[in-house]
Amino acid sequence: RFHSPMNNYDYLFKFILIGDSTVGKTCVLTRFVDGWFKADSDPTIGVEFGSKVLKCKSGVTVRLQVWDTAGQESFRSITRSYYRGAIGALLVYDITNSASFDNLPGWLKDSLDATNHNIGLVLVGNKADLETERQVDKEVAKTFAKDNNLLFLETSAKNGQNIEKIFQILSEQILAKIESGLINPETELGIKKGRENNVAQKTPHGSAKKESTDDVALEAPKVNKSGCCK
Repeated sequence: RFHSPMNNYDYLFKFILIGDSTVGKTCVLTRFVDGWFKADSDPTIGVEFGSKVLKCKSGVTVRLQVWDTAGQESFRSITRSYYRGAIGALLVYDITNSASFDNLPGWLKDSLDATNHNIGLVLVGNKADLETERQVDKEVAKTFAKDNNLLFLETSAKNGQNIEKIFQILSEQILAKIESGLINPETELGIKKGRENNVAQKTPHGSAKKESTDDVALEAPKVNKSGCCK
């Protein structure tokens, strides 16, 4: 999934989606990147990848590489390798499934153990359109987020509620850390500067000289990946 323009951005961030199987991680990714909802997604096998460019409130343009990881225990050793180098993580649970919320401490520990201390974290309560089936109280989730220093929003991949906003606020948080000096974009894992300022340079004749044919990308672990997902 790639949306143009892919080379017109200031920063590239690597984000990961983590949480139990069937909480709707792939539906969140599909809604964000492609703008539609797939009701019958199959469980993810390994990882799924999507990319989209966002314009932030500050005017900074960010390209997000979003890695959707499998929630099944059998894939945990594979998906943990994708946590490394992420600058943002979205911890997703299903508001109609209390077990998916109860398992969040394990997912949070995995992400903190495998990533760096500057990672941005947002708690995502998905399937907010199913209010009549709610099992996880919103105030309980807010308390968990506050206690663990997480951003928090409830979303619906089905109707699009807050989907773009969760990626927006996480991107804004990371940009704020860059601006304050807490994050050095030159050295921090999970961030690369965009190439719009260094790819095309003018030749003496005024034509654009392309420095590289490769798009800026963040390195992925060398493991097999396939599948669609929830």
